[in-house]
Formats: sequence, structure tokens, C-alpha cells
Amino acid sequence: MWWLQILNIIFFLSFLLFAYFNLNDKDSWLWVPIYVLAAVLCGLAVLNRYFHIVYLGAIGFYLAYASILFFVKDGVLDWFTKYKRQSIVESMQATKPYIEKTREFFGLLIISTALGLNYYVSA
Repeated sequence: MWWLQILNIIFFLSFLLFAYFNLNDKDSWLWVPIYVLAAVLCGLAVLNRYFHIVYLGAIGFYLAYASILFFVKDGVLDWFTKYKRQSIVESMQATKPYIEKTREFFGLLIISTALGLNYYVSA
């Protein structure tokens, strides 16, 4: 499917860029590997190389971590209820913990969707 290859190229480049942006973060030890793994898997999908067990393991980890970010103090649920969904895109510097956790949550959902799509199409 040509559209999936184009989508995987976009995901590959985007996830590499996101990994680069996270190099200077205090938690780069976590986020750089998260984005690099997703980039590598999407890059390999462009070459019609799929690794189902790795997809399932990565998706499981990403969704488990997203669940934690949703319910943790100053997480997504607090952003939604307590902080009245304040904008998370006004500034690239996340000065409030709920903004950082909400951005990370949505990043994990995007990665999980990309890998889930590859898993589904290649199964």
C-alpha cells in the first residue's frame, strides 16, 4: 500500500525529530529511546520489514505509560478537569507539569497508533 509507505516515511522523520528535540530534556534517557524505537520500526515498515512481537511489546509499554500519565497527579485527567484544558501548544517550553504530561500522553497515543496500524496491516 503506497499510502502506508508515505505515512511511515512521515512517521519515521517525525519520530526522529521528536527524539532530537528530547535530547536536552531531563528525562531524555526515557524519551529518546521511545521515539527512536518508533522511528526505526516505521522506517523498517517502509522496507516491508515488520516485527510483530516488537510492535506488541512497544505498544503495550507505550499504552501502559500513557495510562499512568493519564491518572497521575497533574496528569491528563487533572489537565482536563482541574486546569480546564488550558492550551498545551502555546509555548514549546512546558513550564507546568500537567502540560508536559499531557503532551507526553498524546505523543504515546500517536506512536501507538502508528505501530498499531503497521501491526494490523502486516498481520
